[in-house]
Amino acid sequence: MWVIAILIVGYAVRRTNEKLGERHVPMMGVLAAFIFAAQMLNMPVAGGTSGHMLGGVLSAIFLGPFAATIVMSTVFAVQAIFFQDGGITALGANIINMGLIGTILGYYIYQGIQKAVGGEKGILIGAGVAAWIALVLGAISCALMLWTSGVVPLGVALPAMAGIHMFIGLIEASITVVVVGMVLKSRPDLLELQKI
Repeated sequence: MWVIAILIVGYAVRRTNEKLGERHVPMMGVLAAFIFAAQMLNMPVAGGTSGHMLGGVLSAIFLGPFAATIVMSTVFAVQAIFFQDGGITALGANIINMGLIGTILGYYIYQGIQKAVGGEKGILIGAGVAAWIALVLGAISCALMLWTSGVVPLGVALPAMAGIHMFIGLIEASITVVVVGMVLKSRPDLLELQKI
């Protein structure tokens, strides 16, 4: 997982360096701080796992999938190194499960729904649906990794992770829609930043 994560994050850094604008850096910092704080609220789940919000889709809506990948990877690295949250050995898997699924896959789900529905309604529906799907898929991916590693039986990990994250996904979708909706009303230009 470390190797896959390094390759994808390296590609994201290259893509971001090519298009990074002066308005992106403050937005990356603000989103990283918000996501860091939101993720620190953990709920214990069966099988030695925990549930919490992610924020990958939210960051990708404002920054695009590659700059958001850097934001999420930075958040996970800080949590692992300074707070022992997630752990160093699991950092590659955490970046894939909680970061890349949300920032890259979640962004394209959002974009597809947004284009299909159109307008502000499409932005809000796309944001909510993509946030929920990305969070649940990240949880399922984590459960599958725990199972294949032999740490937890699939019958314990999958229902525990998917079940609690279906609920957490509703909260994440709601927060994502509220934040995007507020920005649409007050600063729609922030949603028009060149996507990276």
